[in-house]
Amino acid sequence: MNELDEVWAQMLNQATAKAQASGQSDVADYLNLKATNDFVRQTSVKWLFDSITEIAAQNNRNHTSIAIENENPHRFDFARATMVGSRLSLRQGVRCLSVEAGWTRTPADGFMRGGALAAARITHFGITKANEELILLRTNDSPEWFSIDKNEKKSLFDSRNLQQHFRIFTGES
Repeated sequence: MNELDEVWAQMLNQATAKAQASGQSDVADYLNLKATNDFVRQTSVKWLFDSITEIAAQNNRNHTSIAIENENPHRFDFARATMVGSRLSLRQGVRCLSVEAGWTRTPADGFMRGGALAAARITHFGITKANEELILLRTNDSPEWFSIDKNEKKSLFDSRNLQQHFRIFTGES
């Protein structure tokens, strides 16, 4: 969690405490839901970045020279809204695999469509047909990443999909 997220979490906690103390239980409930959703978002984005970093680290142990760069904070457009989050880029020679993930933070950023908690984009430099867009949805009380196509058809996205993106990045697939 970066410093801005920590300050935001503290402000939410203070606002929740004030709302409860003043008898505004509906406001307190909303703020608790927001804090819970933010925790789910942060944890899910962290899983995405940690998983691809681990795949790259395993390959680097085999003497492949993959540079890993992290940009935080990072803003990107997604479904007519602006996501605020992070970008992780893997570079090997001219090849580049980027993973962007985040969510809207302010009303000016727009809103999350389709019940999404967060959004992500996986981009292969020079191989646009391999690019993929993801949304984070809550299913059966657990968050899961889903790939969405241009017709908004959803399919579950997991670590096997990340492995496939990495194989494309290294030229193995």
